[in-house]
Amino acid sequence: MKNYIKRLVVLLPLLLLTSCFDILDKVNMKADGSGEYTIILNASKSKTRLASISKMETINGKKVPKKPEIEAKINEAARIFKATPGISNVKTSMDFDNYIIKLSCHFTKIENINSGLEQLKARNIIGKMVPTNIYSQNPEKKTFMRNKVNTFKSDYDKMSKADKEVFTDAHYISVLQFENMVKSQSNNSYSLSPNRKALKLEATVLDLILQKKPLQNTILFQ
Repeated sequence: MKNYIKRLVVLLPLLLLTSCFDILDKVNMKADGSGEYTIILNASKSKTRLASISKMETINGKKVPKKPEIEAKINEAARIFKATPGISNVKTSMDFDNYIIKLSCHFTKIENINSGLEQLKARNIIGKMVPTNIYSQNPEKKTFMRNKVNTFKSDYDKMSKADKEVFTDAHYISVLQFENMVKSQSNNSYSLSPNRKALKLEATVLDLILQKKPLQNTILFQ
């Protein structure tokens, strides 16, 4: 696979062989700043096609990753997260019947997740262009930040038409849950729950690549 494609997707290269997949990125944070982080890669909508592709050696000139390779990469990512200070209770699940992969962990503070991602980058589990400084918080100012990330537009523009189609029906969902009530936010693309304790952003992966829908948000708590 071309390097610039590999940089855009974390942990599951098999997803790059289908355009229909979802990424769920979830943070559940307690009042003291600790919490749980979960990422789910779901390609169940394409499971019939992926089941057929998985039996092939190559497709469109690209090597098809096999189950042991995917398992090894997920397990290595889990080992790295377990060794990151402030991260505990790391769990992974891999459903190869429905092509759903999940990684979750507890954190002492949200910046621990950034550190874990940095370690994945240092071990070449994720590419150099994958953002790692994703979250930050300021307890004194009662704020939580979803930080701005770099655009991948220049990489996308270099792709062939066939490679661009990978992102046609790919979707991303960010869910932020808190014990404290949200007073305000800087990005109204995130929908606020009626109890003011959760935010949700839904976007196509292509919208994020082209920055038509920004991820950054500064959340102020009551």
